[in-house]
Amino acid sequence: MGKLRNLVLGLVALVMAGSLAACDDGRSGAESAAKQLASALEALDVGQLAFDGKDAAAANDELKAVVGGLDAKPSVQSGDLKLDGDKATFPLNYSWNIGSAKWEYSLDATLKKSGDKWAVQWSPSLLAPELADGQTLSAKTVTAQRGQILGSGDAPIVEDRPVFRVGIDKTKTSEDKWAASARAMAALLGLDAEDYAKQVAGSGPQAFVEGIVLRAYTADITEAKIKAIPGGVSILDSMPLAPTRTFARALLGSVGQASAEQIEKSNGALRAGDTTGTGGLQQKYDSLLRGKDGVEVVATAKAVSEGATPETKVLFSTPAEAGTTLKTTLDLKLQQLAEETLAGVGPASAIVALKPSTGAVLAAASGPGSNGYNTALLGQYAPGSTFKIVDSLAMFRNGATPDSKVDCPSTVTVDGRTFKNSEGYPESSLGNVTLTDAFAHSCNTAFINARDTVSQDQLESAATALGVAVEAPKLGADAFLGSVPGEAAGTEHAASMIGQGKVLFSPLSAAVMAASVANGAPVSPQLVLNAEAAETQQNPDAGTATTEGGTASPSSAAATAPASPASTKPITKEEAASLAEMMRAVVTSGHAGFLAQVPGAPVGAKTGTAEFGNDDPPKTHAWIVAVHGDLAVAVFVEDGGLGATTSGPLLKTFLTAAG
Repeated sequence: MGKLRNLVLGLVALVMAGSLAACDDGRSGAESAAKQLASALEALDVGQLAFDGKDAAAANDELKAVVGGLDAKPSVQSGDLKLDGDKATFPLNYSWNIGSAKWEYSLDATLKKSGDKWAVQWSPSLLAPELADGQTLSAKTVTAQRGQILGSGDAPIVEDRPVFRVGIDKTKTSEDKWAASARAMAALLGLDAEDYAKQVAGSGPQAFVEGIVLRAYTADITEAKIKAIPGGVSILDSMPLAPTRTFARALLGSVGQASAEQIEKSNGALRAGDTTGTGGLQQKYDSLLRGKDGVEVVATAKAVSEGATPETKVLFSTPAEAGTTLKTTLDLKLQQLAEETLAGVGPASAIVALKPSTGAVLAAASGPGSNGYNTALLGQYAPGSTFKIVDSLAMFRNGATPDSKVDCPSTVTVDGRTFKNSEGYPESSLGNVTLTDAFAHSCNTAFINARDTVSQDQLESAATALGVAVEAPKLGADAFLGSVPGEAAGTEHAASMIGQGKVLFSPLSAAVMAASVANGAPVSPQLVLNAEAAETQQNPDAGTATTEGGTASPSSAAATAPASPASTKPITKEEAASLAEMMRAVVTSGHAGFLAQVPGAPVGAKTGTAEFGNDDPPKTHAWIVAVHGDLAVAVFVEDGGLGATTSGPLLKTFLTAAG
């Protein structure tokens, strides 16, 4: 019985095996070979495959030669297979990430059965549409037109301007001269010879290695000197530039080739050779201004003869999307005037000009002594006696008027520390004087004496009522809007009354304070007109951001400051009129009489001098703020002596020329 059962089972197995053999028409082997081909193409390595009439190593070399210029690997999937005897056809579905674009296509592939194996029928058409023998693929970036930065009235500030790209073209000299030429070019351009020689040596044999970009030739760097160096060239090009090399540079930033650090931090958005913004608005709004580059995939044939230009054909392209224009409120004339006014100032310095009626930032210049730092918007300094504008508002709110009498002694002592007035304070303004007189001559002791009736939190409230130490959501640029502590006692509170201690302003916040007086209401500064749209376009989730600690913070488009006291009441027109009257007295009877000569609307001002450091005598910051019609200005010099004698003449020059 057992033998019969085994015999039956054996017969059944033979029948089933025969049936499977009859059903297996070679499809499974062909499908396996198709998948192997797709995987090998994905890996860009077909050296282990079987080919019909083609050596695997030769096919692999051809593959690498054809696609090497794309600097990418594709995703390849095999599609439904059609079997016809010993021949099988199927689609290969390619997907490449070329730059920011996706190149997708489908090609037909053929397998031929030889014995029990399926071999690939190789041709260049397996790799790209319409690719012929001898052609190679390369990817080319189509650079997007960078967005302009416009000033007031849409006047172009940053736009494409002609430049000369100077460097070594390795194709224009022999290999044995590359190193010497690189060093000679570095010497001419003032570059580090070793670094530049390494760049030239490390670049391909067809490379142009840029050394410097010039707006124009100079007495030291001439076209003749460049061409005298073997391989030296000067290529006429264009680049987004401001009117001059220094024009609002700290504010606007600059544009140039992306550094290795910028590329690393860009999460793939930047590649070697890309142009990007560095510093200021160019960096803050880089992805908006940069636009989106297009790409081209080009098939290039072998040159028919030495020196001939090879034929090319574009197989795939995406258009470049131009960057978006950034609109600002900068007045080109006033910005240039501010920079010219500061040109001879050695220490860090700044001039900020606002339009009180709108809050528009008309000029924000940082002098050459700032060494590229945006002193105008980001500087943090004790404001000195300009802060007496805040003191006076707080005193008004406690019942004082410009005619109220205050005591102005030569000195006042608080907790053992003696405070005094500035050198040369007029004897005639000591004693029992009006608040206006104390303000006009900047009596430190009178305002320190008011500390018993003006609390620290009232100072903070008065500052925020003037638009200081609050957020500036319309500004559209990184800035410091001031800091006034809500708590302080003893000598620290006394120091706060004269704009020292822990009170800090930027030149921008000082200009905002003056502008709020002129406007009769708090002024919120605005520099970038389309900042909100720009921020949204760059970051769809803009509005709140997450800090490293995980807490919500205002969007980076808004300049920030400590939150204002909940009880703050904005300055009223009546309060502003009283402050304007006292600021005018600084010109008519105080130590800013030189501003009486400024033509046009009457000027109101307030000077400030703030001690800093440990020197004896101490160094001082020099300040002056002024209102002149619908113009509010702050002038600051970091190490500048007295506000009236250092910053004052700069202000007069600026206002007189501004007209």
